[in-house]
Amino acid sequence: MKVLLVNPEFPDTYWSFRHALPFERKRCAFPPLGLLTVSAMLPKQWERRLVDLNVRTLKASDIQWADMVFITGMLVQKESVHAVVERCRAMGKRIALGGPYVTTTIEDLPDVDHIFLGEAETTLPQFIEDLEQGSPQRSYKAVERPPLALTPVADFHLADLKHYSSMSVQYSRGCPFNCEFCDIIEIYGRVPRTKSNQQILAELDALLQLGWRGTVFIVDDNFIGNKKNVRLLLPHLAAWQEEHGHPFSLLTEASVNLADDTELLCDMQRAGFTRVFLGIETPAEESLKEAQKSQNRGNLLESVKKIQNHGMEVMAGFIVGFDNDPDDIFERQINFIRESAIPLAMVGLLTALPDTQLWRRLEKEGRLLGESTGNNTNCSLNFVPKMDAARLVAGYQSIMRTIYNPKEYYQRALDSLKRTPVPNWDPKEVRLFRDLASFVRLLLKLGVLDRERREFWRFFATAAKHREQFAASMRLAAMGYHFRKLNEAYTE
Repeated sequence: MKVLLVNPEFPDTYWSFRHALPFERKRCAFPPLGLLTVSAMLPKQWERRLVDLNVRTLKASDIQWADMVFITGMLVQKESVHAVVERCRAMGKRIALGGPYVTTTIEDLPDVDHIFLGEAETTLPQFIEDLEQGSPQRSYKAVERPPLALTPVADFHLADLKHYSSMSVQYSRGCPFNCEFCDIIEIYGRVPRTKSNQQILAELDALLQLGWRGTVFIVDDNFIGNKKNVRLLLPHLAAWQEEHGHPFSLLTEASVNLADDTELLCDMQRAGFTRVFLGIETPAEESLKEAQKSQNRGNLLESVKKIQNHGMEVMAGFIVGFDNDPDDIFERQINFIRESAIPLAMVGLLTALPDTQLWRRLEKEGRLLGESTGNNTNCSLNFVPKMDAARLVAGYQSIMRTIYNPKEYYQRALDSLKRTPVPNWDPKEVRLFRDLASFVRLLLKLGVLDRERREFWRFFATAAKHREQFAASMRLAAMGYHFRKLNEAYTE
């Protein structure tokens, strides 16, 4: 059996980093971990190939080679999913489709042979057995959420690592909280399941053996969702990093209550975490209460600062469009982002994702307008907001124009670097300064060709005084360019 694994294309979003990647000669931020894991669950004698449309085009010869095509995707990849299915269907190929988009969509699915709903650790083996017996079913859905002990080490070797700026691993699935707008708890549940310490270290071993050095993104939606198990993992992770000369700088996502646990922060710092993405959402307490975001309690500015002081640059998500947003929400969001010194702030319009608590509430209230695009930065709304829609979109655009104005952004970057101590080991995730060609490209693009070059050189002059953080500052300059270009595409 010859299996072609296809990762559809992502549009230009916060997480695509599309405008920053060319500086370091990369084509995509992360490899398709889901497909690489699915590949590892297939029979060893089967042949497999990976085509990531974010790295290269899908050729007719790729499809012709395959006996069967496996496709996955998130809601934001919907258009590309349909286009890939149409091409493969036209060439008469058997198609299997899975992933978050398929699991949660309420619109018509593409015409495929086999659909996988939910996680594949139990359904994929059943499909393979049915296929061998000549009686495969059209739809497979797990009866219960599988233990991650069943998850194999992903087939990282299928990905052309040189095209990616970061590698990905997954430690846990699920989140204990109950945010109204979140689809993670609907898909993966509220009881976080984790891999064993041995499993996660084996995945790092695999990446190390393939020659990877640099950033590893632990893609959990809440890395500290199961604090008990995380506490047991971190000492082993720190020891592994020490033993191997700290080859990886770790990035993950976590809930804001991470700041409440100093011991956990210290353990993460020792294990090599240098960046963390937080779901802050809003400084408006009434909106946090509406969103059932009980974990975002206390002084959020102090929480961010405490995490930064433990050597982790804070990235964060923010949302406008809650029913209880006050009239001055746009100014409050801008001021919070400024005062918190969060350079990479993902601000989006509230979106109702299929089958979330928010979706069900808005449907009951007759306020739904259709399925979301999955992109909360393109100024589209899929529900009727309490605030006038035109004012909401205009206010959102004003936030984006302000926070990614170069002068504003560069100041936040400098403030963030001041708050975040440099690790006592050599972080290898920043290659711009090590790679002369990349560094020259950055200087040429931002310092010569860009209309905002004057602000860049002011930033450069200040950053150059702090040699130990200079590489990190240049990475932030590249990222700021990405967000500015993304903002221009959606708000002008």
